[in-house]
Amino acid sequence: MSHWIDHLPYPLLRESLRLMRVDRPIGTWLVMWPALWAVVAARPEAVDWSLMALFAIGSFIMRSAGCVINDIADRKFDPHVARTKERPLAAGRISLSQSLWLLLFLLVIALILALQLNLFALKLCFGGAFLAVTYPFTKRYIQLPQFYLGAAFGWGVIIAWGAVTETVSLDAWLLFAATLAWAAAYDTIYALMDREDDLKIGVKSTAILFGRFDLTAVALLYLITLALLAWAGWRLGLSWPFYLALGVTFLQMSWQIWTLRDYPKERFLAIFLSNKWVGIFLFSGFLFG
Repeated sequence: MSHWIDHLPYPLLRESLRLMRVDRPIGTWLVMWPALWAVVAARPEAVDWSLMALFAIGSFIMRSAGCVINDIADRKFDPHVARTKERPLAAGRISLSQSLWLLLFLLVIALILALQLNLFALKLCFGGAFLAVTYPFTKRYIQLPQFYLGAAFGWGVIIAWGAVTETVSLDAWLLFAATLAWAAAYDTIYALMDREDDLKIGVKSTAILFGRFDLTAVALLYLITLALLAWAGWRLGLSWPFYLALGVTFLQMSWQIWTLRDYPKERFLAIFLSNKWVGIFLFSGFLFG
């Protein structure tokens, strides 16, 4: 299916946007929703909508920067993986130096956005930047890069909570841990698409580590996610709309596991993408609970 990016007349702009995965916004949603959960949950009686907008924009910028860093780090691996060999840097449609300039531009914008936060949250941003920059390299050295990704995505919760309250409470850490488990689960599903290629080139993932217990592990991680969210909701005194959202999320996650039970390769991407609905369901629960 044609995308509006494909019709841009400027090759460098077109390939820069592709490098940022602007045509594939799922990563932005998955980074953004946990941060917005935290903005709402930290002070439900007076939701700061301007702060919510700031984190929405920041999620787009940091996810874009993360994609650029990822492709720079994987530029020698991506040409050997069927799903990634046509990415701009892997296919040679954009140069390494141009990619680095794009990364610098995105990080400068991220810094400008971070400077709009209070000093406590600003300091926390450096931890998030470290996780985002280092994540792409973990696939070479550790068996659990999906958990590191979860920490990187979940750190938005910590920053958002600090931006609202200038503290990081146990409730914030529960949401962080829930995001970590959730991200490790859905990224394991994503990694299943590349398992054969990753085995050939030596890239590590939980899809490889879990082996024949992969879907069992994903299901367990989903249950841990729900348990942590329920604990956080109980501590925060949330009402029935939140638990209704948890119930709908449980059904959606159960549908994912059931659909994947026979490993239909044509369904892996769609199941991974469906996690945007998990974020939406839970955001609604926090907002109305």
